[in-house]
Amino acid sequence: MITLHHLEQSRSLRIIWALEELGVEYQIKHYKRLPTFAAPPELKAIHPLGKSPVLTDGDLTIAESAVILEYLQATYDKDNKFKPQNPKDLMQYNYWMHYAEGSLMPYLVMTLVMTNMPKHVPFIIRPIAKKISDGVKGGFINPRLKEHTAFLEDYFSKNEYAAGQFSFVDIQLSFPVVAMQERIKGNKPQIVAYAERIQQRPAFQKAKAKSGF
Repeated sequence: MITLHHLEQSRSLRIIWALEELGVEYQIKHYKRLPTFAAPPELKAIHPLGKSPVLTDGDLTIAESAVILEYLQATYDKDNKFKPQNPKDLMQYNYWMHYAEGSLMPYLVMTLVMTNMPKHVPFIIRPIAKKISDGVKGGFINPRLKEHTAFLEDYFSKNEYAAGQFSFVDIQLSFPVVAMQERIKGNKPQIVAYAERIQQRPAFQKAKAKSGF
């Protein structure tokens, strides 16, 4: 039996979505975050880093969203519905699978860290911390995000999905893109349209309902 170890406010919704697309039997084990926002010790018993998503299947324990998606596709997608086979689309599939977490997501995480950083220092130095935070965001993070936003807007003005037809790479890309969609509102219509398009899939709606948080 496939078990998804699902931590609240994590990226594991992507894996529930993939499992729903595949239509395979699985179960979800839910974990709530500690007041510090850290994962509970029970999750570290499954994977030493306490990461989520973590998927167990028989004697296998698999972490990292892209690795889990690749495993599920290779093992359970017998008709290759969710991974392109022609070389051009396969190249895009591999590119976007790495891009999502390797290129785009770090800047979104850095934005969150810099925004919250002044709240976690002594009150007396918060104005200084905020100036540092604003400086890092204005001088480094925001210009990079502007480049990525323009890149994605251009790409999705020419492509309905990331790699030809809908595939698991769209699931991988969904987390940062949906986060961007909420950030940019209607300013980038192609990114917003892509995010809305993939979230309209029935499997996504089922996954969202089953996530439980």
